[in-house]
Amino acid sequence: MIPRYTRPEMAAVWEPQTRYRIWFEIEAHAADALAELGVVPKEAARAIWAKGKDATFDIARIEEIEREVKHDVIAFLTHLAEIIGPEARFIHQGMTSSDVLDTCFNVQLVRAADLLLADIDKVLAALKRRAFEHKMTPVVGRSHGVHAEPTTFGLKLAYAYAEFARGRERLLAARREVATCAISGAVGTFAQIGPAVEAHVAKAMGLAVEPISTQVIPRDRHAMYFATLAVIAASMERLATEVRHLQRTEVLEAEEYFSPGQKGSSAMPHKRNPVLSENLTGLARMVRAYVTPALENVVLWHERDISHSSVERMIGPDATATLDFALNRLATLIDRLLVYPENMRRNLDRLGGLVHSQRVLLALTQKGAPREDAYRVVQRNAMKVWEEGGDFQRLLAADPDVRKYLSEAEIAENFDLGYHLKEVDTIFARVFG
Repeated sequence: MIPRYTRPEMAAVWEPQTRYRIWFEIEAHAADALAELGVVPKEAARAIWAKGKDATFDIARIEEIEREVKHDVIAFLTHLAEIIGPEARFIHQGMTSSDVLDTCFNVQLVRAADLLLADIDKVLAALKRRAFEHKMTPVVGRSHGVHAEPTTFGLKLAYAYAEFARGRERLLAARREVATCAISGAVGTFAQIGPAVEAHVAKAMGLAVEPISTQVIPRDRHAMYFATLAVIAASMERLATEVRHLQRTEVLEAEEYFSPGQKGSSAMPHKRNPVLSENLTGLARMVRAYVTPALENVVLWHERDISHSSVERMIGPDATATLDFALNRLATLIDRLLVYPENMRRNLDRLGGLVHSQRVLLALTQKGAPREDAYRVVQRNAMKVWEEGGDFQRLLAADPDVRKYLSEAEIAENFDLGYHLKEVDTIFARVFG
């Protein structure tokens, strides 16, 4: 995790003290279950909790032990024994390292998902507020970056709202899928520790039992989790890219908030750059980059190897922290976005009414003109405006091939901006309910 792009709440999920606290809780809950089964003394299970529940684990001491034993879980257990005392011999009974590591990793991913869900809620709230604010603010729609037909700025934000709402549902599903616990022993057969212990630990940690593990929890679950983060990041970049385009000087229909004292360039004092949305584009690329290693982690040798371990130590904290930071930045960007309806209207009118060409085409066909003929006539007039400027409506009204079918008043009817916005309420009802 890079501090510049890491928020404290997410950092806390992945810090060593949190990880060791979760490891302890897994071991202590397992000891409770084993005590109920009569495998370990109940007094020992109580002592483990009493001595360990408020302990602060010595990170430096654990690292010192690991340098000798070359095994992180054994290093932790050795340090834990220094805290617990004689009762520590009843810790980790019948368990293997992956029981602790995998269950802990999933707990952390669940906690990270909860933070990310709250982040998405902030984005959704900002998008909804601004969408209704500009529900009927007309703006030109563009395909291939070229003027197409009128839409509204509210609809631009509504599509993003719908996309992030889908992303939220996907994240909920990914959270549910990764929220499993495995306490099944060396090759997942429960030979040394029974399924009842796993069920107890799972319930205590807020997880479901893994139906079948092979010492490790299957990594297809994690691959889907990181793929979901990547899709959310792609949605984020799509919206950020829209802001970047709208902020171009030649467009300037919207721009990022520029705070007092902010400077856009070390060389050019006039500059106001879309630095936040450009930053979001870069961060989205990083989140997507973690998908390939997550997919490659699915393929492990036989019942278990540790080729996935080093990958997850990186992508778990980095992917979640990066997306957490980026979503919060996006929510603020949208909430404070500067919107310029006058510029939107100016750009909408820039091509002299060409955005209404389809309506004229359809009107001609409805009056009996063959479609190919109608298209040719409309395009002929449109290209004149495109190349030379002028008023599209006036050119059409002066064209005898058009006037054979449409009166001047009928032509004018097809230049009504409101016609294009008549179903905005319907779309909003679909998106926002």
